[in-house]
Amino acid sequence: MKLTNQVAIVTGAGRNIGEELSKLLASTGAAVAVVDVDKGRADKVVGEIVAAGGKANVYVCDVSHEDQIEDTVKSVVADFGGLDILVNNVAVSDNKNVLDINKEEWDRVIAITLTATFLFSKAAARAMIAGNRNGRIVNVTSTSGYYGRSRAVAYSAAKGGVVSLTRALAVQLAPHNIRVNSVVPNKIGSPVGKDTFDPGRKIVNLRNRPGEPIDLARAILFLVSDDSDFIVGTEIFVDGGCSAIMPGT
Repeated sequence: MKLTNQVAIVTGAGRNIGEELSKLLASTGAAVAVVDVDKGRADKVVGEIVAAGGKANVYVCDVSHEDQIEDTVKSVVADFGGLDILVNNVAVSDNKNVLDINKEEWDRVIAITLTATFLFSKAAARAMIAGNRNGRIVNVTSTSGYYGRSRAVAYSAAKGGVVSLTRALAVQLAPHNIRVNSVVPNKIGSPVGKDTFDPGRKIVNLRNRPGEPIDLARAILFLVSDDSDFIVGTEIFVDGGCSAIMPGT
């Protein structure tokens, strides 16, 4: 299998994209650290992975706290013997206009969506280097990080930051044989921070269907496998082609 003897961390793994990705990575041989702030959701995902013959552990982590991030990475390395893959998937959105959002709301979105990506990447990279692993990091960005929106100002800023952070990490970690890339979804599965998918939510893309978590999970699997060995510092748009459409057409 593609990821036999590999160890992967997936953040925000208790539902939606993170859940589907954790199951896919486990099905291809990886031992998966299912990281989520909600133990119940993480337990469910791990239970399903183990029942299917895979290997996974639960790690409860509030990613707005640096010490919890560092402790999580250390625990994963201690439990599984190393670390090869990190997928920074966790995020929250504000869904607010600049005239309505307050600083506390802004700070929370930046902390969880952008700063946690930086901190997890830093801790994971150190573990990969210490273990002499050929590491791979994939950051989940968003089309919101590339285009202006009428709402979600903090989320757009955070995801735009993740786009630039990915490139900086790719350059700085390349000498350590760690590849860093990103994926760019648009309206895949349930909205950020929600458990249910609204079938009435407006979808405009070239596939004429909503994105499903497995769509993004497959792209991430490609980026963390040897199939993408010559791909680094870039992004794969998994948006059904919505970003190719000119407004008004």
